[in-house]
Amino acid sequence: RVELIIPEAWVGQEVHLRWESDGEGLVWRDGEPVQGLTIEGEKTSYVLTDRLEEGDPRSLTIYVEVACNGLLGAGKGTMIAAPDPEKMFRVSRAELAVFCRDVHRLLVDLELLLGIAKGLGEDNQRSFQALYTANQMVNVCDPAQPETFPVAQALASRFFGQRGGESQHTIHAMGHCHIDTAWLWPFKETVRKCARSWATAVQLMEQNPDFIFVCSQAQQLEWVKSHYPGLHARLQEFACRGQFVPVGGTWVEMDGNLPSGEAMVRQFLQGQNFFRQEFGKMCSEFWLPDTFGYSAQLPQIMRSCGIRHFLTQKLSWNLVNSFPHHTFFWEGLDGSRVLAHFPPGDSYGMQGSVEEVLKTVVKNRDKGRTNHSAFLFGFGDGGGGPTQTMVDRLKRLHNTDGLPRVQLSSPGRLFSALESDSGQLCAWVGELFLELHNGTYTTHAQIKKGNRECERILHDVELLSSLAVARSAQFLYPAAQLQDLWRLLLLNQFHDVVTGSCIQLVAEEAMCHYEGEVDALPAAVPDVRGGASSPALVTVPSMGYASAPAPTSLQPPQTQQPVFVVQETDGSVTLDNGIIRVRLDPTGCLTSLVLVASGREAIAEGAVGNQFVLFDDVPLYWDAWDVMDYHLETRLVPSGCWALLCSGGPLRAPRVLEGAVLGSRGS
Repeated sequence: RVELIIPEAWVGQEVHLRWESDGEGLVWRDGEPVQGLTIEGEKTSYVLTDRLEEGDPRSLTIYVEVACNGLLGAGKGTMIAAPDPEKMFRVSRAELAVFCRDVHRLLVDLELLLGIAKGLGEDNQRSFQALYTANQMVNVCDPAQPETFPVAQALASRFFGQRGGESQHTIHAMGHCHIDTAWLWPFKETVRKCARSWATAVQLMEQNPDFIFVCSQAQQLEWVKSHYPGLHARLQEFACRGQFVPVGGTWVEMDGNLPSGEAMVRQFLQGQNFFRQEFGKMCSEFWLPDTFGYSAQLPQIMRSCGIRHFLTQKLSWNLVNSFPHHTFFWEGLDGSRVLAHFPPGDSYGMQGSVEEVLKTVVKNRDKGRTNHSAFLFGFGDGGGGPTQTMVDRLKRLHNTDGLPRVQLSSPGRLFSALESDSGQLCAWVGELFLELHNGTYTTHAQIKKGNRECERILHDVELLSSLAVARSAQFLYPAAQLQDLWRLLLLNQFHDVVTGSCIQLVAEEAMCHYEGEVDALPAAVPDVRGGASSPALVTVPSMGYASAPAPTSLQPPQTQQPVFVVQETDGSVTLDNGIIRVRLDPTGCLTSLVLVASGREAIAEGAVGNQFVLFDDVPLYWDAWDVMDYHLETRLVPSGCWALLCSGGPLRAPRVLEGAVLGSRGS
């Protein structure tokens, strides 16, 4: 609780609360969240009044909710670490202050002029004009004499008022706030991060009618609807005005490889339905800026779910092979195409600097093919979002000679402009491969197992329930229960959860979710009897598998293609079923694989398959996430290995590999 008394002498002034704390904060006023406060997100003041009038109350009370975590969690030592329960947080500033808007504008202009002078370089005349203008502003401006401020402001306005030509590249600037649904913090903290970030965005939309804020992930909006209904209503209001734009079409920003095709379709089904119900329209663009690779199935799935456009920036992280395009058509396995765009600034957290604006043009790999690019600005990952200063910078750069044209825009305007320029765009067929974080597809194997098990069980229950509906009019399909369980599974397919790139706290919570689903789903199965009078429990692996022991003796089938296993005196083994013939050497390596009918050999001469090999795993950055390319250069083939044929039979030949590796023996 913060009690404030504004001095009488401040009548006619803009009054702010200045607040600095190690922990994220949220201002509550009149029972509603109104703005986030974070040092890392450059939000350290809250506007109490933009002009104090004579009749305004001089004393007021607000509440500041403070969390014991920063924008990127509360790790100890490094950012990517488990929360430190001993970490201390403090409030270092809480005071009233008069905010001088004229000084703020001068500082923004001076910063931009210096950025232009530096960014355009010594060979550009406009660079020197910016430098001289900045120098003149400093000369005429006296902080002790406010009457000099308009003179300095006029110098800046004269410079920025010089317009560019029609051929300027157009940058579509959109407010953006990427919030990881869970990563270095648990799910429940994400709920609060959404409130802090989106309350701030609402404030910016109120103050700037031309500011547009884009927001993905239906799950996060559903959390806000449940926990902050007043804020959700404001978001709906600004959506009607066209300033708040839901994007993505999915329940969360999921991993692009691990979920099954059915689960990916369900991401769109749940997401699109939510956006249509709550905001009156479905999304036409798939928004997945931060996942670890993109399956070749996605274009086909997107098109079937009403999606025609795709945006990401993650492939800019590639270490060896830079992706050749920023705007292109992405073609899937069946020939389905979507128009794809990677913001050339290679970030979803721009801040509106001249350097970033110039980079967006200079780094664009499709110059000449298209004259439009996206520019996503606002603090992200841990939330935060845009600031008023970012908006001020971009407005000032709207149409200035020497720079690209900057306009506050929306995804719809961006992709409409890109489509009009699409005649010369190239196409990319197949997977979009990220050359980092490949280790996330094997780390935390229990999470992967839990995900797959729940996908399978959900399929089974839906199948059996559908059969029951077909057999009995009295059976009630458990639609609500299944939707809740699907949404919980989809939540855990977020790209930092199912991949295991999250902290232990999140991984444990995900495992609890999986166990809860496994426990909840079988409860629906006895209801899928369709009125049967004598229920019986039968295990039928509709999509899974069952292991059946092979008989110890078996008469060979009467066919023209007998199956046999032969062990040679040197320890090698040949297996033949009349379709393929396989030969394994004494160490268990595959030395031959022949298609019997054609005689085609699949193993090159001198090469082997099924070889047990060890590799160094010393990544440059994240040890549990990355497998670097150079590990292929230090492969180690264990010496002294021997593959022993153990008890089998006429239909199979199991082998156990024994040997020594770096002084250790194993099998």
